[in-house]
Amino acid sequence: MLRHGQTEWNREGRFQGARDSRLTELGCAQAAAMGNVLRELGVGAESYMALTSPQGRARDTARLALGPLGLGAGDDPRLVEIGMGDWTGLTRADIDGRWPGPPDEPLFDFYCRCPGGETFTDLAGRAEEVLAGLDRPTVIVTHGITLRVLCALALGLPVEEGGRLPTRQGSVHRIAGGRMEVLEAHLPEPALAANPIRTGG
Repeated sequence: MLRHGQTEWNREGRFQGARDSRLTELGCAQAAAMGNVLRELGVGAESYMALTSPQGRARDTARLALGPLGLGAGDDPRLVEIGMGDWTGLTRADIDGRWPGPPDEPLFDFYCRCPGGETFTDLAGRAEEVLAGLDRPTVIVTHGITLRVLCALALGLPVEEGGRLPTRQGSVHRIAGGRMEVLEAHLPEPALAANPIRTGG
């Protein structure tokens, strides 16, 4: 499973949800680097299928990562990011100023407070449908919170445990035999220097 590469809103620390912004130069480099990891794992059209969220940032990541492997990704709307409601496009500072929460708030508790946002029950329902329909090794390209929920479910964990999993942008999350391995994608130095990685969004 892959999270899309860094976007303009990721770089600015803005929450995207159902909205979209373009991949940055770093995001494109991350996508290509994740493709290299997949190549090393032997991923190819002969034995794998691929699914992607239809949101632009995920589609572009899938194209850059999977295209060189000869693997096309089919759109699956169940893989879209969790809806952010009134928080869409805002930064964490914006949200904390208008909707303050407790210090050291767990990640998923933060999302549960989002006015007008999608519930984790709904997100988990569509994620379970995706996983139940897989009948061969599959590459999934999706988004930060959706990825966490998918990983938790695939590992047989409660959904809320997804907030504690070590998922990362620009890494391949390989799940097999009930275990998850996070495989770092190595980026060229110029891409890292030009686009420092920021969290949030």
